[in-house]
Amino acid sequence: MNKTLATKFQDGYYAFRRVSTRKNKRFGERHHQMANPFGANTTSHREWQRGWEAAYFENLEKLNGLGTRG
Repeated sequence: MNKTLATKFQDGYYAFRRVSTRKNKRFGERHHQMANPFGANTTSHREWQRGWEAAYFENLEKLNGLGTRG
């Protein structure tokens, strides 16, 4: 297994729970989920996204019960 790609997967998995706070004069503080930091159509981008989606679906199953994914 490629350690670099495994790291990208873990980064995406943990990014699902991270939120960045942005300050805006007009709207005050806003909370945003972390965006994929890698360029489109790269292996790093795909692995990060795969980790993020794994965390998303795991959370969805916790909320809705097992077997609701499809």
